[in-house]
Amino acid sequence: MSDSGSPPSKQGGVHRTNLSQLGTPVRPMVRVSGGFANRLHRLDTDQGSFAVKEMNLLDRRETYHLQDVFRFERAAFAAGIPMPEPVLADDDILVHRWVDGETMPVAPVSPAYAFEIGEILARIHALDVDWPHPLIEEPTPRDWPELAERAAASGQPWAAELAARLDTFLAIADLVAGCVRPGPVVLTHKDIQPWNLLARDGRPVLLDWELSGLLDLSGELGSTALSLAKGPGLDSIEPTVFRTVLDGYVAAGGALPPPGPSWFVFLIGGWLGHTRWNILRCLAGVEAGTGPDLALSHQVVADGVRGLPIMFDRLPELQSLLT
Repeated sequence: MSDSGSPPSKQGGVHRTNLSQLGTPVRPMVRVSGGFANRLHRLDTDQGSFAVKEMNLLDRRETYHLQDVFRFERAAFAAGIPMPEPVLADDDILVHRWVDGETMPVAPVSPAYAFEIGEILARIHALDVDWPHPLIEEPTPRDWPELAERAAASGQPWAAELAARLDTFLAIADLVAGCVRPGPVVLTHKDIQPWNLLARDGRPVLLDWELSGLLDLSGELGSTALSLAKGPGLDSIEPTVFRTVLDGYVAAGGALPPPGPSWFVFLIGGWLGHTRWNILRCLAGVEAGTGPDLALSHQVVADGVRGLPIMFDRLPELQSLLT
């Protein structure tokens, strides 16, 4: 992005349309590393610093509802939810005030941090925001044998591991498709993971709301609590941290749904879909103009091929966290 006031253009994949209202740039916009689905840039202007997120609209698994997400974010910010201020939403970008903070490692958080996340979730679920998009459960893809064949034929580095685990991947697909969700359905963030959180003075800041929408409550609570209670795998789960997220939720007025596999099926189903999406990007074999880099897609696939069967096998153990 140049410092001039030239007409709308595109550099590094980001349209300049409407960014002029953010002020005069004091340096070129720079891309920030990371991003599992979209691409993030930092823009410094005479009006402050902004996080400009370029949305991947080319091959998303589901449609982004950016204007509705922006309206939901504005309501959450006005209600005092700790998050970056939402500034602008366009057809393919979301802009927030830049927030500095400590990135959260993939490791069990402190009990105080976990309790506050539970409180934040309850406050989000209590917001009175209209959401015009119904919850629709998409059919769970079962084309894993075909994907494994294509991976082997194209020499993908993870092809043999995927082929060896096909029965498990089909069983996971059956679980995701057949699991009963007890309700209620809530309007929520849907992706509270360590990489979507910061810490400022030890307290949470919630980032990356673009996946917001309707979700069965048990799926949101189980995904959030487990993600904050474990390390990179499942060998370092802290049951106390898991329960503390739920304690915070109840303390802020939330009610817990009944225990069962539905608490974890959203997380495992989301990981399954994300792995498949990245498999397709790897099979294409080209660096896409938006979304994760090809090298990151390969890493995501490798992690999913190895990690998903482990999570599936340990579902009974995970359900014991609820009692």
